[in-house]
Amino acid sequence: MQVHVLHTAPGLRDEGSPATCRRCTLWREATQAVTGEGPRGARLMLVGEAPGSEEDRAGRPFVGPSGILLHELLREVGIEPASVFMTNAVKHFGYQMRGRRRMHKTPGQREIEACNLWLRQEIEDIGPKVIITLGTTALKAIMGERLAIVAARERALAAPEGIPVIATYQPLALLRAPAQEEKDALRRTVLSDLKRALSLAAM
Repeated sequence: MQVHVLHTAPGLRDEGSPATCRRCTLWREATQAVTGEGPRGARLMLVGEAPGSEEDRAGRPFVGPSGILLHELLREVGIEPASVFMTNAVKHFGYQMRGRRRMHKTPGQREIEACNLWLRQEIEDIGPKVIITLGTTALKAIMGERLAIVAARERALAAPEGIPVIATYQPLALLRAPAQEEKDALRRTVLSDLKRALSLAAM
């Protein structure tokens, strides 16, 4: 399957592209912009929070530990990762130094709003049947309001574009869960949400 990576945003030429975007300050320390990746016309779009350190260096989304786990979860429910368009709400890696390590920093409201036009353009360009948000930052970027994942999973959600939204937890939550019982419960929840999204996309 041919993979299409969005480097620029058609229709937003006056704004440049994520690679040249200066709408917030994250670009100053990031290695490069990390735009979405996947086939044009993908039925499913996965939206995470922001690139991590591995993604920042590689210039591709979901290639670090969370991405590896995400690919595993997708395959477990019968979704081939290459068939999904994967992106993030924010396109530059934000971090704080802890010793010699670059530790991920959750994007603030300003960064989310600054990057939202690139996310909206990806949605328009890809035209997914269902959007899956991974974590509260991604959910807020898509919906425009802050919602708890627990509450959002109990509602029928739709993006401003009219596309159904399935909210679930980000893979990082599974990796960071302190107890195995919690990891297993989160894994079951995410798998259930992915199955629901797959079923909805097939309708």
